[in-house]
Amino acid sequence: MTVTVEAPTQSSVTDVARRAREASRVLVRCSADARRAGLFAMAAALEDHVDAIVAANLLDLAAGETAGLSAPMLDRLRLDAAGVAKLAEAVREVAEQPDMLGEVTDEVVRPNGLTVGRMRIPLGVVAMIYESRPNVTSDAAALCLKAGNAVVLRGGSEAVHSNRAIARALRDGLASSDLPVDAVQLIQTTDRAAVRELIQQEEFIDLVIPRGGEGLIRAVTRDSRVPVLQHYKGVCHVFVDASADPAMAINIVVNAKVQRPGVCNSLETLLIHTDVAPSLLPQIAGALRAEGVELRGCPATVDLLGDGVVPATNDDWGEEYLALILAVRIVDDLDRAVDHIGEHGSSHTEAIVTEDEDAARAFVGAVQSSTVLVNASTRFADGGELGLGAEIGISTSKLHAFGPMGARELTTRKFVVYGEGQVRS
Repeated sequence: MTVTVEAPTQSSVTDVARRAREASRVLVRCSADARRAGLFAMAAALEDHVDAIVAANLLDLAAGETAGLSAPMLDRLRLDAAGVAKLAEAVREVAEQPDMLGEVTDEVVRPNGLTVGRMRIPLGVVAMIYESRPNVTSDAAALCLKAGNAVVLRGGSEAVHSNRAIARALRDGLASSDLPVDAVQLIQTTDRAAVRELIQQEEFIDLVIPRGGEGLIRAVTRDSRVPVLQHYKGVCHVFVDASADPAMAINIVVNAKVQRPGVCNSLETLLIHTDVAPSLLPQIAGALRAEGVELRGCPATVDLLGDGVVPATNDDWGEEYLALILAVRIVDDLDRAVDHIGEHGSSHTEAIVTEDEDAARAFVGAVQSSTVLVNASTRFADGGELGLGAEIGISTSKLHAFGPMGARELTTRKFVVYGEGQVRS
């Protein structure tokens, strides 16, 4: 039998942030074993609360359908019993990851005899502001606690019942462990003023991570007094080089666009080398059209493919469609592909399909996005697929993390210095 430990609904956001700071000071003194046990307790509590979580999610789905949410939005929102089991499994996977806190690296002995190293430590308190996906509630909590951080969660109104039920379960799990319950707190209100108040808490919050649409992220970045990890959008590209294997190119492009078009690592612009466009682009276009993809092409693409291709405007090159729409551009060479990505990309994910090792090396070196792939789909730009376990988000800004973020990216390093009585002259 579990004892429900609710986050207070009447407390101010400032009070929640203050209690998170207090919890973070306790967490930093907890052992790796204690944090691991706490995460396992959270996973078990999710399973214990499965009926309540699914019932809460049905309320959110019904409200979403009434509000006219799109099919992709409802898909992100949906959480059945199998989905809850996956949430619990994801928490356990994070618990099983090697502990990185206290790790000392880059040790050197200075000429004066001082030993200088860098120790990995928690950030402190992370505020997570997100939309739609209720799985973020448990994923973010697990990753933050694994890294020794307290977390303040503020989900979107469309998932309010699901988020409350998941947070209630997580706090129940913490109550049965040696970790502080206030290490995981959910802002209960859906009032947008709460977000504004939360991101002003520079005394208690160390990092804000907004996860959702571009509008949310820009608003948080504009108004926050706390450092913000940014990911505005995912305008992802695949460049099909002149040496590309045709079958491989078709498979990669179709998978990157079609497998799940409503996510940030799906393909939005296809770039293809002019030497192979006449023979290969019609094959790629046929495979995409068979999956219901609308093509928007440059003049050369329209001339080559004819009717059925919408002429692309300049706005299409920077558009994150999140739908079965793909911009297509024929380019003269690899340099032109890299220039296009540099001008219109969002620093998220880019891929090259090529059999030329020199071309692959040049592309990887020149493209400055957070994930660059050779002969693989952009859909692999994901923390789980890259071995990080659950993912708290993807940073497209280079400070302090770049790309998919797991527990390690929720830490920093401090200098640790050992001496034998040295004083500075």
